[in-house]
Amino acid sequence: MDQPVKPAYDNLVRPAPTAKEKKSPRRRRGLVLLLIAALAGAVFWWASRPRPGPPSRPPQPMSIVPGPVTTGDVGINLNALGTVTSLATVTIKSQISGQLIRVVFTEGQEVKKGDLLAEIDPRPYEAALAQAKGQLARDQALLKGSQVDLARYQGLAAQNAVPRQTLDTQVAQVAQNEGTVAADRAAVQTAEVNLQYCRILSPVDGRVGLRQVDQGNYVTPGDTNGLVVITQLQPISVLFTLPEDNLQLVSKRLHEGATLPTAAYSRDGKTKLAEGTLNTFDSQIDPTTGTIKLRAQFNNEARTLFPNQFVNIRLLVNTLKNVTVMPTAGIQRGAPGTFAYLINPDDTVSVRKITLGVTDGDRAEVDSGLSPGDRVVIDGADRLRDGAKIIIRAEATKPAPPQATPASNSQNGQNNRPSK
Repeated sequence: MDQPVKPAYDNLVRPAPTAKEKKSPRRRRGLVLLLIAALAGAVFWWASRPRPGPPSRPPQPMSIVPGPVTTGDVGINLNALGTVTSLATVTIKSQISGQLIRVVFTEGQEVKKGDLLAEIDPRPYEAALAQAKGQLARDQALLKGSQVDLARYQGLAAQNAVPRQTLDTQVAQVAQNEGTVAADRAAVQTAEVNLQYCRILSPVDGRVGLRQVDQGNYVTPGDTNGLVVITQLQPISVLFTLPEDNLQLVSKRLHEGATLPTAAYSRDGKTKLAEGTLNTFDSQIDPTTGTIKLRAQFNNEARTLFPNQFVNIRLLVNTLKNVTVMPTAGIQRGAPGTFAYLINPDDTVSVRKITLGVTDGDRAEVDSGLSPGDRVVIDGADRLRDGAKIIIRAEATKPAPPQATPASNSQNGQNNRPSK
């Protein structure tokens, strides 16, 4: 069977594609990718471009409270922690032995010197006194008889009627009787003193504590606790310590004859309990703490101070007259050092560097930087800056009297400044 004849064109060979025809699809893909990248970049730029915000407003003025810079007196005060100490604490004990038949005082009573506190059975001591007086009378009679005999023997001896030895013996007898009479007189005085001791009297003015012995007990001088303790409350003293660096200033003022006022405050330093004066200081410095003890005395008329009570002491060493002072609330500390925000006439503030002296409560002495009549910011200075606009909210009130601050044996170094 004959094979089919293929068309002649099937035997023809197709021509190979040109280089341009091969590169056309790749170029199209590159153009598409480039177009996509450009579109993405345009979208990103549109999304991230800065948009104009609302128009900015000028900074608002800050509300502040001003404080005045004035002229006044500033005290150099030393603060310390003290302990109230009684000037006299007496444990009442019996001087004799006997039964306690009467207790006159009541616990907590205020007594005066010489007031009757208790009484011991006096009968044994009355009998002893009577016996001593009887013995004295007997020996005085013997003395008188021996003196009469001596006078007789002296007359006979002048006439050589008695031996010299008899006269000498009589002289010795008289001297012996005189010694016996003297001893009897002392015995009588002892018995009288013991009889007086039966009445127990208060030796000082003060407050009676709790009773240690009840009526009916037998008391002796060897009792440890005694009958009661009397504590003097008026006047009373306070012992406190200061660093040795302050001693020269205090000593100088005392040697000048100055009276240094001392105030006692409560534990929180807010309530003034009593006012007094500094008496003296100790004769040596404690080497372990570097402090020295001082004693101040208070009249304590209101009985606000009590023995062993802890108080805050404020000692006024000196007073600086007519110095420039400012409220301590206006003191700022930062990069410029110690400064204050000075209020300008155009309702702006400026940073004013200042130098401080003595601090007295809520007032501080200004050595330089401010003048009397200036005003400084004492409240609202947290966000202030130099040249900031302000609104005065309220005028500061007059500073309150300085109060004592609690101290724990640490002093303010600025208070050690010598007087001007």
